[in-house]
Amino acid sequence: MGNREDLLAGARRCLEEKGYLRTTVRDIASAAQVSMAAIGYHFGSREVLLNQALFAAMEEWAAGAGRLTGQGDTAEQRYADTWDRKIRDFGEMSWLWTASVEAFVHAQSSPELLAILAEGQRRNRRMVAAALRGVPEEAVTEEDVRSLGSLHIALLSGVMVQALTDPEHAPTGTELVQGLRTMVELLGEPARTDG
Repeated sequence: MGNREDLLAGARRCLEEKGYLRTTVRDIASAAQVSMAAIGYHFGSREVLLNQALFAAMEEWAAGAGRLTGQGDTAEQRYADTWDRKIRDFGEMSWLWTASVEAFVHAQSSPELLAILAEGQRRNRRMVAAALRGVPEEAVTEEDVRSLGSLHIALLSGVMVQALTDPEHAPTGTELVQGLRTMVELLGEPARTDG
């Protein structure tokens, strides 16, 4: 590998071991066994390097376990199974999810990173809506992107935080499906009137 690839691999190791916010330039250079100046030469800054390493890990996850391809005979069973697998991933790859939350926190003071995360979120909404509808991304409606895609991304973020915070009591896929069914029922109830 060249210095650039060594730096990306070193940055990933640092993300796994120390997280996004605690990783220093010295940590990455040491893990990659290259000079600290190489980070500036190849990436410009620690932040750019960490972001590239983190985004590459996220894409790797999305290409495999991150797909909405649960097992089961019904749509409900497949969706519940998808969630069960995601919840296992949150535990097995907690470093990735913790680093992504740390990057989000850091992005609040980094307009460049915030713009990258926002663009990724917009792409993910479209991808998720298309996958859930079973249509190509170019065929999904903007309404589905804004509603269905946004709802799934909100669930993903919330369930991730629950699974990282209290793994023993994280919801199961079946419980999430039941919660969605109950919410639909509650939303269908007539409005209450006082008096």
